[in-house]
Amino acid sequence: MPKILIIGANSAIAEAAARRWALRGDSLYLLARDAERLEALAADLAIRGAKVAGHAVFDANDLQHHAAKLDDAVLALGGLDIALIAHGTLTDQKRAQVDLAYALGELSINFTSVFSLCTLLGNAFEAQGRGTLAVISSVAGERGRQSNYVYGTAKAAVSTFLQGLRNRLHPKGVNVLTIKPGFVDTPMTANIKKGPLFASADTVARGIVSAIDKKKDVVYLPGFWALIMGIIRSIPEGIFKKMKL
Repeated sequence: MPKILIIGANSAIAEAAARRWALRGDSLYLLARDAERLEALAADLAIRGAKVAGHAVFDANDLQHHAAKLDDAVLALGGLDIALIAHGTLTDQKRAQVDLAYALGELSINFTSVFSLCTLLGNAFEAQGRGTLAVISSVAGERGRQSNYVYGTAKAAVSTFLQGLRNRLHPKGVNVLTIKPGFVDTPMTANIKKGPLFASADTVARGIVSAIDKKKDVVYLPGFWALIMGIIRSIPEGIFKKMKL
């Protein structure tokens, strides 16, 4: 069974994916910020059938300890086949426009920390000549919109970085998957009015597990977001800049 590392394991999407892997009896190692919730998740996954190799509290912004945390995970798992990076925050755009320190912190958690982890994991997978690195980005990174362009900037950077990493690691036998969800009904979006475009965390998780199994490069979840974003990308800038999005 695959040996899987989940970073940001307490996010709703990551939890849903972990439960799907647990039902298959996969080996899991969990990293997340909240110790109490992490302990509860590990126990739940073990009951569902997972081999929980271990778990640890993890601060994504603590870059200097990334390498040690990853080494501990690989040691506990006895190797590594799949890594899912699922941590992040949904930026308050209005606050980010006036609070530079806050905005920079959001860029750090949503991009810089991902850059660090992907570099370390990519190098490790390259050294062993196999593996899958799956990272949650967002459709928000496909075009800058006034309602969320700070968050979108971070996600655009993540997607571009992963594209380059995929180009570099594909010849080495390593698959790099960029995951682009649209609106997802999770605690992170609790204050956003829900509409027909919202998907459940489990729907997105099912798509992630399938995309990893199929070794896809990029996946939009749900799939209709590929069409929506294709239309949005095609709007001329002269028109787009006048739109309230």
